[in-house]
Amino acid sequence: MKIGVSLYSFHQYATDGSLGVKGCIDKAVEMGIEGLDFIEVGLGYEDYLAYAADINKHCKSAGIEPVCFCTGADFINTPSGDLKSEIEKVKRNVDIAAAYGCSVMRHDVTGGFPASMKVGRGFDNAIELMAPAIREITRYAEEKGVVTTVENHGFFSQDAQRVEKLINAVNEKNFGALVDMGNFTCADEDPAVSVGIMAPYARHAHAKDFHVKCGSLDSPGEGWFMSRAGNYRRGAIIGHGAVPIRQCIDTLKRAGYDGYLAIEFEGMEDPLRGISVGFNNLKRYAGR
Repeated sequence: MKIGVSLYSFHQYATDGSLGVKGCIDKAVEMGIEGLDFIEVGLGYEDYLAYAADINKHCKSAGIEPVCFCTGADFINTPSGDLKSEIEKVKRNVDIAAAYGCSVMRHDVTGGFPASMKVGRGFDNAIELMAPAIREITRYAEEKGVVTTVENHGFFSQDAQRVEKLINAVNEKNFGALVDMGNFTCADEDPAVSVGIMAPYARHAHAKDFHVKCGSLDSPGEGWFMSRAGNYRRGAIIGHGAVPIRQCIDTLKRAGYDGYLAIEFEGMEDPLRGISVGFNNLKRYAGR
């Protein structure tokens, strides 16, 4: 397995007033990190294509691999109110992923049904609406040399069995899972068990850790958020939290996954310190 990092992990350092995106890329190379995940930025289509191509050129010069482009989507509550427009938007993001030089793209699927709905709002109901859209997108992406994936995040689409069911409903060889080890705790699942369910579908993986506290306790305060069941979570340096990172890696390996482990750091510590310490721990856990 190779180790990467999401540019999201650098937080404020990725802004123009600090290191900027290219500076963060150079910092990742300096640390010994081998690959990069990119997150969406607010640019128009043509400007975005040019921007992504420029970043790809910088990555080649720096000696680091563009791996995955992570983008939003909602096929239930489409922002424009038009499913076809949402599908076309995600297809354009496939073009962006290709311009970055990424072989993988993760797109969201939905945040769930409106709270006003009282029946017919289960995940199975959503699959009926989402699967055809996802199928159309991944077939387009295959032509561009990009694998599309769904990640276990966003509460509604976070449980391992839900994500597994969606992947099998889409039933396309070019569509699989971005397995995020830490995110399962946000749906109050045991990451070791959930990674075991998801590992056979893995096309990309995020290494993420969380501190965990029971929701029956007083709120820990700033920096913490609630899981779906009302338990407390806070981002942690890899190896400092409650997620069994090594066990999750071993499970992925047994399933035959040999792709990237991309660090996603969400902790309160300085990002450069958090990424560096987490990277060293992750190397050790992965047997690097």
